[in-house]
Amino acid sequence: MSEYAFARASEEVLAVRNELADHVVQALQRAGLPAFRGEEAATAAPSGAVVHVEPDAETASASVSVSWGCDPRMAQAAVDSLTSGKPGAPVVDYPGVIGQHMQIALIKILLSSGVIATPENDHMNPERVLVFGMMSDLPTALRPTFVPPEIRPAPEGTAPPRS
Repeated sequence: MSEYAFARASEEVLAVRNELADHVVQALQRAGLPAFRGEEAATAAPSGAVVHVEPDAETASASVSVSWGCDPRMAQAAVDSLTSGKPGAPVVDYPGVIGQHMQIALIKILLSSGVIATPENDHMNPERVLVFGMMSDLPTALRPTFVPPEIRPAPEGTAPPRS
């Protein structure tokens, strides 16, 4: 059982989820972003991408997710503003706004690394990224084949486009 009395996923399932989460952390770090597993982030309160693994056997959504944490001082400033009776101060919105801006960047980085990632469709966590697996895990017929025009190789005998 997990901490909320839900059935816990088997060790084999958790191993697969943890392997996917490790791949996500590596992909984000290779892109130059600070990225951590949820367990590491809980002790250090770092800023950057935090990768979470869902331990429950049944999940209503993805079993791996990513959220963005801004500088802990900014989060504390938002809390301080709220507790001092200033809910409309710009600093209150800052962590969520930055998280939503980072969501698209995280998705693009993960997709370019072969990770299937989508935005969360949840009003409580609108900046979260859901991770469903690796594109290499998909059957060949279901793998995306689109290559954006700007990165296609130029046909032989032609000059590449100038930017």
